[in-house]
Amino acid sequence: MRVVGAERRGLVAYAAVVRPDELLPHRPPFLFVDEIVDLVPGESARGIWRLTGEEYFFAGHFPGRPTLPGVLMCEAIAQVGALAVLADERFSGKLPLFGGLDKARFRRQVGPGDELVLECEMTRLSTRAGKGSGRALLNGEVATEADLMFVVVDQQ
Repeated sequence: MRVVGAERRGLVAYAAVVRPDELLPHRPPFLFVDEIVDLVPGESARGIWRLTGEEYFFAGHFPGRPTLPGVLMCEAIAQVGALAVLADERFSGKLPLFGGLDKARFRRQVGPGDELVLECEMTRLSTRAGKGSGRALLNGEVATEADLMFVVVDQQ
């Protein structure tokens, strides 16, 4: 994992291996980031989601042609964005909650055995709310892209 410029901004720099569940409150079956590959606290993050085919949603979406629901790709992008926010020590004890979704586009079908690269970059971030722009890539091509809005609340 790469952490860029964290020291010069006075932010926490993470060790080479940080698991998504160390930062995110999400847990299976609703944790959609398997690995963090790039993290700039308060700015951006990139992660991997490996779809095995054993995920619960493939059974009913769609029988005979299992397809990852687009809304779950948006959630996965939001989880990567939450990693960027929660890695910033200013947000210790906080929880970013989905506030909205704009310009969502679904460009590729994703199914069992696929690996998504999830990216999200903060375009605006304050102590109370923020916006991010993200995408999910399948084999280097955009599968989903969207702009996300969120509010920041106390975790308790």
